[in-house]
Amino acid sequence: MKENTTQVLASYVEALHPIIYINHFDFHVIEDAIKSIDKDTYYHVFSHSGFEIDSRLDGSAQGQNPFLQDNEVSLVDFLKRFVFMGFNDKHFLVLKDIHNELQDLKVVSYLKTIAEKNLYKNTFNVTIFILSDVLKIPRELEQYITIFDLPLPDLKEIKDIVNNFIESANLTVDDDTVSEITLSFKGLNEFQILQILNLAYHDGGYISKEDKMLILKEKEQFIKKAGMLELVNFKETIDDIGGLEVLKEWLQRKVKVFDNLDKAIKFGVDIPKGILIVGMPGCGKSLAAKATASLYKIPLVRLDVGRLLGKYVGESEENMRRALALSEAISPCVLWIDEIEKAFAGVGSNQSHDVTTRLFGQFLTWMQEKENTVFIVATANDISNIPPEFLRKGRFDELFFVDLPNGEERRKILDIHLKKRNKFSRNINLISLIKETQGFNGADLEAVIKDTIELAFIEGRDSISTEDILKTIKDMNSISTTLKDKIERIIETVKNMDIKVASRKDDNEKNR
Repeated sequence: MKENTTQVLASYVEALHPIIYINHFDFHVIEDAIKSIDKDTYYHVFSHSGFEIDSRLDGSAQGQNPFLQDNEVSLVDFLKRFVFMGFNDKHFLVLKDIHNELQDLKVVSYLKTIAEKNLYKNTFNVTIFILSDVLKIPRELEQYITIFDLPLPDLKEIKDIVNNFIESANLTVDDDTVSEITLSFKGLNEFQILQILNLAYHDGGYISKEDKMLILKEKEQFIKKAGMLELVNFKETIDDIGGLEVLKEWLQRKVKVFDNLDKAIKFGVDIPKGILIVGMPGCGKSLAAKATASLYKIPLVRLDVGRLLGKYVGESEENMRRALALSEAISPCVLWIDEIEKAFAGVGSNQSHDVTTRLFGQFLTWMQEKENTVFIVATANDISNIPPEFLRKGRFDELFFVDLPNGEERRKILDIHLKKRNKFSRNINLISLIKETQGFNGADLEAVIKDTIELAFIEGRDSISTEDILKTIKDMNSISTTLKDKIERIIETVKNMDIKVASRKDDNEKNR
């Protein structure tokens, strides 16, 4: 990986890319790669903890260079030193953590001057490297900056890292364990992999398949620290979904794949991409996302596109890139995008914002090209404003439509909520409640049970009856009444779409 990084950076330098912005935290790895480009190049470093000017520049010994001893020199003073000099030899300026200084107009001006001289003056050879794990690009420098992504190790490189660690620790680990551990490390960099391997080794003195859980816990830390994604804690399981049997059966078929990812991939099984669940509000779409993560025993992370929007040029796109890269780093995981129609609504129309359009294109490309174990669960109420290219086959493994629950599903939902409150589940005639709750969604049915039990508590009763529930039902307006127009619009939108219905038909109830 280091060799490839050096080669790419060298090609950028030769192609006269004047400013190369490397958005990464591991400066040691990056500096090694830059220094390897050309051993004869003059190498100068600016950071807030000190300065290093190549001693050959003014003929002094490096330790005696007066410029080195003056730690109060500003970035402007540092850059000024190079602006007005001619350099036939190559010079690299490595600027560390200067993202905040990029708001200073003098700094921007000097950087731009150096960049233009590098491009247009034959006797001036100065390439600037900006090293920071925060990406901020001033509009004035946008055309001069090239963003370089330090590539993550592929599976072969990860396996080499793991095997080298095992060898250095004098351990014996079977090939199957190495393969499974290697797959779990996908999306992490070398520093993070070695950190976790050291933790696993010092925890038990060996490396085993059980360390996958340790890897998962460490990956959860990356989510919390980055702040780009939200780690969702949940207790819900597939058994908490009343109905949606077609969707549940589809999800359960994928369990063996997620339980045996390494073997499945070697066998030739395509990695599941994800699903889009469309339909009525309050009918279990969010619950399905949580139940999916529970079923596959993997983390659930939520992506809120609104949180990615930044005020600097390119910041929103960089935030999206980092969020998607983070989801890959903690894979296998479920990436939940709730109400996706709000994030990308209107893309391609005159009302859409340029940033939103670019984010949509970025996300679409990632979905199409991803070869990782990030399982997407996108949920939406109304998809009439979502661009059609987002819905075509190949983006998702399957599209599901969640309608208002039919009679049998309403019975199951009421039964689930009564059993959650165990002492209230006895002597309730669920069949008599089905007809009275037509047009209710899952959230309505839960509210019916909660309100009935609350009223019993207020009145000092220690039980509820079927009649009590029926009274609550009569006093409640269902979603089919309060959101009638919206529901009709959703039904009209999906009517002519190639979309699988998430529920089985209830032959005892009249369908729409």
